[in-house]
Amino acid sequence: MQSFRLSVVPASLVVALGLLLSGCSNTPKDITAGWTPEKIYNEARDEVNAGAWDKAIGLHEKLEGRAAGTVLAQQAQIDKAFAQYKTGDKVQAVATLDRFIRLHPTSPALDYAIYLKGLVNFNDNLGLFSAITNQDLSERDQKAAKDSYESFRELTTRFPDSKYAPEARQRMTYIVNSLATYEVHVARYYASRGAHIAAINRAQQAITDYPGVPALEEALAILVKSYDAMGMTTLRDDTLRILETNFPQSQFLQANSVKKSSSWWRLW
Repeated sequence: MQSFRLSVVPASLVVALGLLLSGCSNTPKDITAGWTPEKIYNEARDEVNAGAWDKAIGLHEKLEGRAAGTVLAQQAQIDKAFAQYKTGDKVQAVATLDRFIRLHPTSPALDYAIYLKGLVNFNDNLGLFSAITNQDLSERDQKAAKDSYESFRELTTRFPDSKYAPEARQRMTYIVNSLATYEVHVARYYASRGAHIAAINRAQQAITDYPGVPALEEALAILVKSYDAMGMTTLRDDTLRILETNFPQSQFLQANSVKKSSSWWRLW
């Protein structure tokens, strides 16, 4: 009867092979292997304070795994999102915050997570437009500003007493004014090129979507100009009366009405 036997490899050969394989390994040593979650958190905080955002992100990811299910892991997620935001990786920052908001709907830090999401999408240069960038006004994407507004609106609605709510309201006001100004700039762009239907549509959109903001003065003026150019005298006169009633000191009225002087529009 034949028997099956495992072949035995000499011990010296096993040792030599093991040394060879270990020498070929490219796996970097994990310096955090013996660290407690608290030590990882403290080290990550030090990296944040030093502005070493990429290192901080790596440590926060380690902490998320080591302290899964704990408050410390939640804090790591929030801090990681902030570090991603500071590196300019807004897409990843928003993704991290969306995940946090979805997984931790009762977290004490939920108001901050929503606030931070709004801040990530907030653009401090929103009102500068193409005068600085030389970008065609019709090509600018306002999605980030609108997303930012929605986050701040959610924060102030769900957490009206949050310590982040006052600043969120201020930023909402700024965003609304900037978005309205953007629409008016686009309307002006079209009007200056004789695309009066497009100009009317954008000016009307500004008036409808953003009532009560300063940019509406110019939106009404653009409507007067475009209606006049298209021979819509009734709409022109009605809009002019609205402009005169709401903005009696308007710069667009100083050279008399559009019917009498084209110099009114040379401000553009």
